Amino acid sequence: MILVGNQRGGSRDLALHLMKEENEHAEVYELRGFASQNLMGALNEAYAVSRGTRCTQFLYSLSLNPPEQEAVPTEAFEEAIDRAEQRLGLTGQPRAIVFHEKNGRRHAHAVWSRIDVETMTARQMSFDHEKLQTLSRELFLEHEWQMPPGLAKRSLSDPRNFTLAEWQQARRAGKDARAVKTAIQDAWAISDSRAAFAHALEERGFRLARGDRRGFVAVDMRGEVYAIAKWTGVKIRQVRERLGDETGLLGVSETKQRIADDVLSKLDRFQEQLEGEERALRGKFEDRRQAFVRRQRAERQALTSKIEQRREREAIQRQERFRTGLKGLWDRMRGEHRRIRKLNEREAASALVRDRAELDALVLRQLEQRRHLNIFRLWARREHDAERQDIRRDVEVYRGLRNAEPDHPRSHQPRRNRGPAPER
Repeated sequence: MILVGNQRGGSRDLALHLMKEENEHAEVYELRGFASQNLMGALNEAYAVSRGTRCTQFLYSLSLNPPEQEAVPTEAFEEAIDRAEQRLGLTGQPRAIVFHEKNGRRHAHAVWSRIDVETMTARQMSFDHEKLQTLSRELFLEHEWQMPPGLAKRSLSDPRNFTLAEWQQARRAGKDARAVKTAIQDAWAISDSRAAFAHALEERGFRLARGDRRGFVAVDMRGEVYAIAKWTGVKIRQVRERLGDETGLLGVSETKQRIADDVLSKLDRFQEQLEGEERALRGKFEDRRQAFVRRQRAERQALTSKIEQRREREAIQRQERFRTGLKGLWDRMRGEHRRIRKLNEREAASALVRDRAELDALVLRQLEQRRHLNIFRLWARREHDAERQDIRRDVEVYRGLRNAEPDHPRSHQPRRNRGPAPER
């Protein structure tokens, strides 16, 4: 879900925009903390309160756009808005939520008043774009939506900041040469010093290091080495003018060891997280299994009681077919008693078959229910086993990185074949 927010004024214009008739449906879903019962009145209230301050951008407007192909329930929008409110520091502020539907798509808008009426100051909105971008990435991962490339770029950066889900996504995505070149060139473009460049590289999953042949290199989180001058497309002299002398930096081998130590500690936490999730899942399945057993035992007991009551009732009905006294004696003499007895025996045998079939049908249905539960449990176990194996393989990779031999920087240009100098 893409989240875009900004501070603004213009309460009337915003209300008119949110209720434009060009939408197929425009629903004011919530007005919280306002006296007015309509959107225009609510936002005008926010403006009136702001007049007691110097704040001109007294509103914060947020749009929430889910992936086009996804059907997102209202609860998911509400949860995203609540989480955005908490991270933006707008908890408890008057809020309006509006849903729009157009061309088969549904998106939402949330508007808060920034003015805290107790202090008559505006809530500070520092780093709101970064906060919303982080939350947006989390929502795509949690809902397993296809993440847009521009949004995914920063989430596939420094593994020290990964969640377990992001680490798994990064393993699947890998890196290609174009992404590496773009990342290094972006870091160079926004930096004006060695410290700024090193920080920008770390945000993109690289470490600045001293090359084994002198010069500056970048080392990625898999231990690949890239020459800064060649991958940025600038001259070595320009690199030195901006970054200074490389002698104070760690070498490639030491940088790899530092990366390995950082990532291994993160992988240890991932393993603990997986084990905790598996324990919780086992407990959840055991609770569900026991609930199944209790419910199924109750069903069997109810059916058994029903069959027993019906058996007694039918036995009484069959017994009542025999007449007593002189009439009964007459039935015996003319063979009617024997015919009734044979009929009762056949009906009792049929009833027994019927009762057993009902019990068997219930048992088979309950077995199928437990089988489905067990299949899901086995599938979840295989998923955890696969994740655990992936992490173990990564652990082996980074343990090997600790003892890595010195590498030469990689270049995006073809390596030249330099033979011996020609004889004159």
